[in-house]
Amino acid sequence: MTFVAAAPAANTVVTGVLGFLVVAGMGVALFFLLRSMNKQLRKVAPGPKWREEARDGVPGATGLPGAAGGRPGATAGGDQAPGQGASTKP
Repeated sequence: MTFVAAAPAANTVVTGVLGFLVVAGMGVALFFLLRSMNKQLRKVAPGPKWREEARDGVPGATGLPGAAGGRPGATAGGDQAPGQGASTKP
């Protein structure tokens, strides 16, 4: 007994190699577009300065934006360094 593959009916939709290639091509294009977008965003929006200082190992940098060392001239209590800011004298 021999089985012969029957051709699909005229009104049946069958996925084929062309459909696979279109979807695969779109996936490859998406990969390159996302890679390019990440590269452009790194150029436009660099990380905050306190994060770079913490990563570079600047003494006193804790990596937290409000902590001492997180910004230039900051002190541990959040007070301003001498000679900076408004005076409290009348």
